[in-house]
Amino acid sequence: MIIAVDGPAASGKGTIARALAGHFGLPHMDTGLLYRAAALNLLGMGGDPESEFAAARACDLSQIDFDDPELRSETVGGVASRISAYPLVREALLERQRRFAGQPGGAILDGRDVGTVIAPAAEVKLFVTASPEVRAQRRYAELRRIGLDVHFPDVLADIRARDERDRSRAAAPLQVAEDADLLDTSDMTISAAVQRAIALVEARTGQSAQETAGPAS
Repeated sequence: MIIAVDGPAASGKGTIARALAGHFGLPHMDTGLLYRAAALNLLGMGGDPESEFAAARACDLSQIDFDDPELRSETVGGVASRISAYPLVREALLERQRRFAGQPGGAILDGRDVGTVIAPAAEVKLFVTASPEVRAQRRYAELRRIGLDVHFPDVLADIRARDERDRSRAAAPLQVAEDADLLDTSDMTISAAVQRAIALVEARTGQSAQETAGPAS
């Protein structure tokens, strides 16, 4: 079983995907980390984020430590958002994502284009969203918790700018797959959103966690 979880920044898709992976016993990939890894490579090489060719060269992720906390930084996230619009970058990372999705037993992937490009034949597709204001508040609280001096209007502006880049890019734009279930988490707690996601998966597949469980990673 392949589960595709798509949505804009700070919608809760990553939290929901990880919870689904644990619940159903499936391996999980945060596809956004691949773009963050390429961005970190690019910054380490002193490359120009405005150059598509430099960004594409940074897509060799063989030396990347995916546990590096720097991957989660706002600086890396901002560069990742910019270079993810490049067709050459998306093409360079496409096969890695499709191999993960196609492994025996299935997988869960979250990102922006999983249900539309990476795994269009996925048995379950969820599109997780929330209002820009709610998503900005979540990101603002997260950044404040780790000690960053940020201002809510700046975070909201960044969320809106990322949304515009994701939706307007020529290569694999952010959009709702025709057969996706919409999950708006604006007024939901994390627990409620996860339970709703589990219910949507079970409704689509007719299977419970016990029937799908396998080795997770």
